[in-house]
Amino acid sequence: MAANSTFKFTYATMFNPPEEMHTRFEEALAKLKLNLGKEHGMWIDGKDVYAIEKFEDRFPADTRVVLGVFQKGTAEHARMALAAARKAFPVWSHTPWQERVALLRKAAEIIDRRLYEISAIVSMEVGKNRTEALGDVAETADLIRYACQSMEANNGYIKEMGRDPLSGYKATNISILRPYGVWVVISPFNFAASLSGGPSGAALLAGNTLVMKPASDTPWTSRLLAECFQEAGLPDGVVNYVTGPGGTLGQALIDSPEVSGITFTGSFEVGMKIYRDFGQGRWVRPAILEMGGKNPTIVSRHADLDEAATGLIRSAFGLQGQKCSAGSRIYIEEPVYDQLVSILVDRAQKLVIGDPTDRATWLGPVINQKAYGDYKSFAEELSQSGDILTGGKALAGDRYDHGYFVAPTLVANLPVNHRLWKYEMFVPISTLAKISSLDEGMRYANDVDYGLTAGFYGSEEEAAWFFDKIEAGVTYANRPQGATTGAWPGFQPFGGWKGSGSSGKNGGGLYYLPLYMHEQIRTLIQHA
Repeated sequence: MAANSTFKFTYATMFNPPEEMHTRFEEALAKLKLNLGKEHGMWIDGKDVYAIEKFEDRFPADTRVVLGVFQKGTAEHARMALAAARKAFPVWSHTPWQERVALLRKAAEIIDRRLYEISAIVSMEVGKNRTEALGDVAETADLIRYACQSMEANNGYIKEMGRDPLSGYKATNISILRPYGVWVVISPFNFAASLSGGPSGAALLAGNTLVMKPASDTPWTSRLLAECFQEAGLPDGVVNYVTGPGGTLGQALIDSPEVSGITFTGSFEVGMKIYRDFGQGRWVRPAILEMGGKNPTIVSRHADLDEAATGLIRSAFGLQGQKCSAGSRIYIEEPVYDQLVSILVDRAQKLVIGDPTDRATWLGPVINQKAYGDYKSFAEELSQSGDILTGGKALAGDRYDHGYFVAPTLVANLPVNHRLWKYEMFVPISTLAKISSLDEGMRYANDVDYGLTAGFYGSEEEAAWFFDKIEAGVTYANRPQGATTGAWPGFQPFGGWKGSGSSGKNGGGLYYLPLYMHEQIRTLIQHA
């Protein structure tokens, strides 16, 4: 974007970006395609580190294309990274918070400067369409900036408390939030930039040192973020980046007593395992876990159906349904059910599926062979119990033969007790149900173990009822920009209730940064 542009890129505004963004994305993509297939090391204590075994990062839209070669790190590499972070902690934690803010702001500016380069890689690595990819990277910088604003607004989280009423003495009590130590961030494939860089920025700003471990499907994006932190001037050892299997390298990080805190984003099953394993340490340590969703939207008979359809399609099928915030359950009041379903089917069938880097593409591929197989299994299971209105099949022929392409799928008449109403499929499949009342819809909406996001379309009075009754951390009403998706730091802090999150505080919000620090009270008694 031009420096003087008034356009602010967010997930709510991304649907009609300035033409310049397309031009600059295409320029970055052309340069990227000239430099594919190179080997990239891990980054430990300010140095590139290479493992004996390697793995390839491939383009999910055409698996013949090798994006890069990365290191299959081991438990020993986990130990090395943690040792480097522990060594760097005393100096970094005692760096004045104002200096940390300045360095992290510089990192955000570098991410801004490299926006198109990193976004082109996100698009190819994750399979995101170009505007989703640009949003992912832009959000990363904004998450870091918002954390910097929070630190400044709270004066470094240093606050004088009450003075003891002592005769002959002066009592001073100071509350200060201080870093824990070494922080591990284990990030998912779907938001390879923001869910790696956002938590990492918060951990670093708080004064912790860092080990980043990305998903093995998307190692390149996190490598670039580590470079941005390093270029900003963070000392060696403060930021470390390792790649490799979750079962070995990842587990070694989780099991290590050197880890003071951890942030994980991913599935409920993996998150709960991390929670239990991490709890085996010598004492309780903070675990910030975001563990998915099964997100409902309730549509009232009073809804604007055109806006509802727009928001529902965007949330059901954005990023091929591979979002923890995806709108996967849709409950529609009976008087408008048939009309809205007809609109949804028509719009789903018109979505353009293909190479995610192409301007016209709306849906790219799912991430890997497992997701591709999951989609086919779910579609078969749903076809036996419900009615597939559109989609329900993997795509083959022409441009689809070498990628993981599937059709966006809407399913009706699925029994309300079917297991897939409550199971997070993480593919572009949404189920629809006809409800006789909003109360019935709310019962269904809340009857899951998750509570991440939720949407509603109806009157303002009904929206107030929805906000009061829904059990979710991020809630939207009458939002065509996305029924259940599209949170942005400083606007819609993102986090969940119940099985969707562990902290009760939302990322990019007022109460998130303090999660990376613990409180110390300093009482000083002086003679009056």
